[in-house]
Formats: sequence, structure tokens, C-alpha cells
Amino acid sequence: MTIIVAYVPRPEGQAALEKGLEVARERNEHLLVVNASPGGQKEDDSLADVEDYERVQRVLDASGLKTELKQFVRGKSPVEEIEDLVATLPVSLLIIGLRKRSPVGKLILGSVAQDILLNVACPVLCVKAA
Repeated sequence: MTIIVAYVPRPEGQAALEKGLEVARERNEHLLVVNASPGGQKEDDSLADVEDYERVQRVLDASGLKTELKQFVRGKSPVEEIEDLVATLPVSLLIIGLRKRSPVGKLILGSVAQDILLNVACPVLCVKAA
């Protein structure tokens, strides 16, 4: 089975990565870390730059686990990319990070997090940054 971590280069992405490593170690499962963006945006804070991508790869390499890091920038939303992976792989768990919200922001989750929770056909674990 495979555990997928939806990674973004922010504290909530780091929290999801750390939890993914922990759960993959406990379950002895393959860990797939996914960073996805539709691309074409001038400022895209969800897309890992080269430095962050390489840092995540080093963390995965040092983990001693069976891991994989994929980055998608091909016009699909992160939710679509994750849905496609869940549909084609034997996924036991998807881990996403949530960021702290203002009182008004708490009325809605994040649009990506909400779409994942409502549309992905596998168990989802949400973690928040410390």
C-alpha cells in the first residue's frame, strides 16, 4: 500500500511530511510525497522551488523508507493530480496539512483542503503545523 503526502513548501506542508514519514515507518508502507500546481501563475507559493525540492528529497533519502517525490506542473489542480493518483494506486492514506485560520477563515477550510476531503476516495488525515 501507499501513503500519499500532499506537500506544499509551508509549515503545514512540513507537518504533513513529518506525519507521513512517521505513519509510513509505523505501517512499513511506501511513501509518495506529491507537490502539485497548475502552473502559469507568477507567484505560486504551493510549488516547491529547486532548493525546497532537493531538501525534501534529502529528508526522504535519509529516512531509510521506500519513498518517492513527485512534482506536477501540467495544468491540473493539486486536487485533480491527487485524485488521479488515488484512482490509480493502492492508497491506504492521504495526509494533508492545514494552516491556522482567522475566525472568519474558520468558517471554511481551505479550498484545496476542502476539495480533497470531499472528493478523494481514500482515508484522509489532516495535520496542522505546530
